[in-house]
Amino acid sequence: MNEKTFTSSNSHHCHGAEKKPIEIYMFIDPLCPECWALEPILKKLQIEYGRYFSIKHVLSGRLAMLNLNKKQHYENIAELWEKTATRTGMSCDGSLWFENPISSPHIVSVAIKAAELQGRRAGIRFLRKVQECLFLEKQNISELDVLEECAEEAGLDVEEFISDIHSDSAAKAFQCDLKITSEMEVQEIPTLVFFNENIEEEGIKITGVYPYQVYEQILLEMLPCSPEKSYPPPIEDFLKYFKLVASKEIAVVYSMSIQEVEKEMKKLKLKQLVEKLPAKYGVFWRYVSK
Repeated sequence: MNEKTFTSSNSHHCHGAEKKPIEIYMFIDPLCPECWALEPILKKLQIEYGRYFSIKHVLSGRLAMLNLNKKQHYENIAELWEKTATRTGMSCDGSLWFENPISSPHIVSVAIKAAELQGRRAGIRFLRKVQECLFLEKQNISELDVLEECAEEAGLDVEEFISDIHSDSAAKAFQCDLKITSEMEVQEIPTLVFFNENIEEEGIKITGVYPYQVYEQILLEMLPCSPEKSYPPPIEDFLKYFKLVASKEIAVVYSMSIQEVEKEMKKLKLKQLVEKLPAKYGVFWRYVSK
């Protein structure tokens, strides 16, 4: 595991301060399947210890290389997607790179920063929608009409969002993220960096995707006192809040096997509370609003 400590630089003041005792900088790229694979772990971490930490998503721009020598990279990326999906249970379909490849990764990152201008939660909802469109629906998320649809489904003010995509504010926010990535010497994605309340103290950097217990242990060691663990809500409430989740996400959050998840979800399906969405790898479940 790539884990090291280092002192936080002034660069992360771009994002402002938080009141919770721990702040996690999550360096991601919206096109990265490993970042998508972290979703189940992040959900569990937020449910159990969310009161003790906040997350800042920092866009690393690592896949900007797609703008050059595209064909040369597509086959490798498709293969990575397939391997990641098989290993992690978070489905992503590599055939996108042959059928509907992403033409401009840069605009996707700027769009996420534009969504964040409407609030951090709005940005997180938008990022999730973008990932769903990309990994599950094989849509070209660099097209403006697709991004607009994601913004609408994420509950954003679409008119404001479209305006912000072309604004200096979103472009500068993305440049700030790139600066943080460089100054914190983040070379791979995903990378999580844990900071405590004293920004002059060292943070802990974790590169890659690891079992839930690794992230939990870091939190427990960094918190000044023993935290009180929260427990997940009924599965129906979980689905109602997140709208669309993978069997893998439910399995991780509720410490269940995929078979146990399937059994529970069949009950909700019989009540017409969810619909089953088979994916290339595994299954997703969509909450049905009444």
